[in-house]
Amino acid sequence: MTIDRRNLKVLANFCAAAADAMAFTLMRTAHSAFVKETEDFSCQVVTREGLAFASPRQFGAPWYSGIDYAPLIEMFDDYAESDICITNDPYSGFVATHSPDIHIWKPVFHEGRLACFVVGHIHNTDVGGAVPASLSRSLTEIEQEGLRIPPVKLVQQGKLNQFVLSTMAANVRLPEQNIGDLHAQIASVNIGERKLKEIIARFGYDDFIDGVGQILDYAEQQTRAILAGVPDGDYFFADYADEDSVGGKPCRVALTLRVKGDEVELDYTGSDPQLGSSLNMPTGGRERHPLVMVGLTYVLYTLDNSLLLNAGTLRPARAVLPKGTIVNCERPAAVGMRSLTCAMTQIVTVGAFAQALPELMPAASPGGNAIMNVKTSARNGRPVMASIGPVGGGGGGTPIRDGSDGAGGATGFLRNTPIEISEAEVPIRFLRYGLQPDTGAPGRYRGGLSAIMEFEVSAPETVVTARNRNRSIMPSWGLNGGHAGVISRFIRNPGRSDETDLGNTDVVRLNPGDVIRVIGPGAGGYGDPFERPANVVLSDVRRGAVSLESARRDYGVAIVAEEVDADATAALRTKARPIPDTFSYGAERIAFETVWPPERYELLTRLLADVPVGWRFFLKHRIFDAVASLPAEDETPINRQMGAIFGEVRERYGL
Repeated sequence: MTIDRRNLKVLANFCAAAADAMAFTLMRTAHSAFVKETEDFSCQVVTREGLAFASPRQFGAPWYSGIDYAPLIEMFDDYAESDICITNDPYSGFVATHSPDIHIWKPVFHEGRLACFVVGHIHNTDVGGAVPASLSRSLTEIEQEGLRIPPVKLVQQGKLNQFVLSTMAANVRLPEQNIGDLHAQIASVNIGERKLKEIIARFGYDDFIDGVGQILDYAEQQTRAILAGVPDGDYFFADYADEDSVGGKPCRVALTLRVKGDEVELDYTGSDPQLGSSLNMPTGGRERHPLVMVGLTYVLYTLDNSLLLNAGTLRPARAVLPKGTIVNCERPAAVGMRSLTCAMTQIVTVGAFAQALPELMPAASPGGNAIMNVKTSARNGRPVMASIGPVGGGGGGTPIRDGSDGAGGATGFLRNTPIEISEAEVPIRFLRYGLQPDTGAPGRYRGGLSAIMEFEVSAPETVVTARNRNRSIMPSWGLNGGHAGVISRFIRNPGRSDETDLGNTDVVRLNPGDVIRVIGPGAGGYGDPFERPANVVLSDVRRGAVSLESARRDYGVAIVAEEVDADATAALRTKARPIPDTFSYGAERIAFETVWPPERYELLTRLLADVPVGWRFFLKHRIFDAVASLPAEDETPINRQMGAIFGEVRERYGL
């Protein structure tokens, strides 16, 4: 069969359908709710060299559509029919990027010739380690984050490697769940292999190989056409995670976006040094690593949703990832919370493109979904370890519509777990699960509402983990006059005498009767909220999304007896107001950047780059403390201040 344009489209659809079948199989046979309900998994078909060219069209995590499995595939040179390989080690090839993500890959042969690989990963609810669910920002070394399996053959000559299974069972908290999910993964790649063999037989080996190359080439051509429409230039943007460690300093992710013709460079110089916590990203410095390219993929797809998403999409792009920084850490750095930092890379990418295309990009999504996990025991003593779903904010307001409620933006692909399923699997009682009013930032198009979850535990020594919590200090930014979002909340025993605001804590120990309430961070709004039609604001109020107070204060809409008071609204909306900036950052970030403007942070980054990696995080904190102690009346130029501070630090520690 000749691969012309028509047959190329047929081949692309067939391969995507094979990936869909892999995803369906995984969802229907997985044991953990985090796979079968939340859908934190991926399935791909990749070339003989490892480049992804087909992914599920509606299921699983979209972060990996352009993944390159080459570093793992190249570790073996003796692939045979029925082989399946496995790893979850973040530092073995930098494909598995934290220990709960178990990746497997299987070769597909046609008449004895290698044609492609079927691959995929799932996020295991727990892989052992220092805390239940294995992940916490408090961890400082990769060894604390649970079992790591180096690249090894899981299935060879049709036989399952029992040593891998027994090692897994001996190191995780709920082995039956992990082993069950692993068998679901095996079933998934087996289905993928069968489907691909049928496709290859239909098209013929040579035309299949040629067609796969053309699929990648076509995606590249589409990307270049999109980028050619972006104004050339350098666009700088930075944003912050709340803490670089438990009770620590703000954590900066900085990006200089360079657009030239139909190519783009994402330079992360200026991002924080490698941290003494688990927010580090293990990319190995690979210039098209999926973790630093997800934001670009989202932007490209926003600009043209006919774009094929595969490794070809990323060919016109490259990332600059300075070694020993948060975006390219070195072993033994902990990496479990790398998804929080990855979300920040996506947000700064959107922020940079918003400077080039301000009328086409949305306001910021929160990028701080709390992934809620519970380790407890049933009445009969049976141990229980399960995810009960993500709790996050909505999508940022867009130039044409409101942001989506409850989920959106960076991690909008994560599905909620129905509470009926969670209560059936976990001995907790849900008190509330829904949308929280007044959490969508005001705008001509408002940010989506945040989710709220509240539940009561029923067993002693229950541990709740809430990984990836963020935006409890610095909110999401609004765009073109839209307001910044609201901050997230995490509360133990709300409304009681022992109520505790848990801040960014992500591991909490509870006893029977204790209640947890978590409210996701709000997304940013887009456009002047006083331009939102009054009848739309009235509709928001009637359905409980916006309070009467917010309608009057934030939108200039007076509502009396469930109707718009036209005269009062006109009076409110004609009052003089400050001219808004392009980005609305919120008071917390403005206060921080008054002390730490870009000039000071650039000097910090440059100074830290000259010291050994192991010293950088420590020195960052010492320098932050020194800057905080500067007299308010000190008018010394910033470069001299920083030079003096760093000179003192070098002398004190003999650097």
